[in-house]
Amino acid sequence: MPPARYKTLVDRFAHDITSGALAPGTRLPTHRQLAEQEGLALVTASRVYAELEAMGLVSGETGRGTYVREIALPLSHGVDQQAPGAGVLDLNFNYPALPGQGEMLRTGLRQLALSGDLDALLRYQPHAGRGHERACFARYLAERGLQVSSDEVVIVSGAQHGLAAIAMALLKPGDVVAVDALTYSGFKVLAEALRLEMLPIPLTDNGPDLNALERHCRLRRVKAVYAMPTLHNPMGWVLDQAWRARLVSLAHTHGLMLIEDAAYAFLAEDPPPALRTLAPELTVYVSGFSKNVATGLRVGYVVAPSRWVAAIERAVRATTWNTAGVMTALICQWIEDGTVARLEGEKREDARARQAVAHKRLIGLNLISHPASYFMWVPLPEEARADQVAMELLDMNVAVSTAEPFAISSPVPHAIRLALGSVDKAALDVALGKVRQVLGNYGI
Repeated sequence: MPPARYKTLVDRFAHDITSGALAPGTRLPTHRQLAEQEGLALVTASRVYAELEAMGLVSGETGRGTYVREIALPLSHGVDQQAPGAGVLDLNFNYPALPGQGEMLRTGLRQLALSGDLDALLRYQPHAGRGHERACFARYLAERGLQVSSDEVVIVSGAQHGLAAIAMALLKPGDVVAVDALTYSGFKVLAEALRLEMLPIPLTDNGPDLNALERHCRLRRVKAVYAMPTLHNPMGWVLDQAWRARLVSLAHTHGLMLIEDAAYAFLAEDPPPALRTLAPELTVYVSGFSKNVATGLRVGYVVAPSRWVAAIERAVRATTWNTAGVMTALICQWIEDGTVARLEGEKREDARARQAVAHKRLIGLNLISHPASYFMWVPLPEEARADQVAMELLDMNVAVSTAEPFAISSPVPHAIRLALGSVDKAALDVALGKVRQVLGNYGI
């Protein structure tokens, strides 16, 4: 087929989709039907659809067909749209805050201004953080059941920066990282940027399928596993002791590095021991103070075996040089005076209250969540397409995420993720009422 004709066919479909001649949700001919209609080779028809999918105009779903996307919805809805327009109720991005935190910041800054050597905070800091601040973070973790040496702590500019530093220091382009088939969208973006190969671990009703991971390890050279065993995002799981022990056993057998993301772990009361506790020599543990304190602070930490710390320090130097001294000092002050512990307790209760609002408003739906988490996963039935549901809600000034930003494998499941922590409870009730209304239109 001459390139001009191939491009003409792609352009024709693109025009029909963008002009509205082909409405969102329209099922296109099968690859074989398209080949017969246009007199193409089957491989060329598949190439046409592949290019349209790369343009974000269609989505191919194994066993269901190829459908026109809702192009008015951002392609990566749930990752890029952190600041919805005025009047939009944001159930898309989580930035949980409590009343009075602004005044808490004002007081904390006053206290910081009256104590210590402020000039030191204006200078470059050691790449891994100042020694007494690393020790403060180690004490904070010890109070939460994670015994670490201060020399194993690297202070970073938030958990996302921590993940980036780990990947830059300990992985290289082309390395295979096993990742849950639905996982934290920020790690997906990072892995794509650093050209890591993500190998999806299928999900069961009770968590990632470790039998499938074991099969992967027998067939592929898997370098690492990225896991969220305590308050999984987006599924809300707290995986049990047996699951953790099995993963650690697989890591020992196959020489895997474990990357443990604990960004939401503070919400789970009395969880099983962290992977870091079970396999400290294989596990890099990362978290921060965005969710339990405030997203704007951008302070986090990585805990790694001593042999990897220097490499992670170099990655910090290459990216931010060091975490902002003022913010780190403020966090340490709040750790020492009990403010962080108080906020964590209050946010656990706040999350429980929001889950109660959601379960009441969304009664009758298939809801997947943890009772103290700030998010909820809502699988949709066959007749409801997630992009259309999200677009209808956006038209009603409610922003939600589809499954696409979280999905590693294809087909992407039709589901929406509801972030419950970014609006006040009255507004949350209103927004969830609209979610129930739209889903009710599909007979759900």
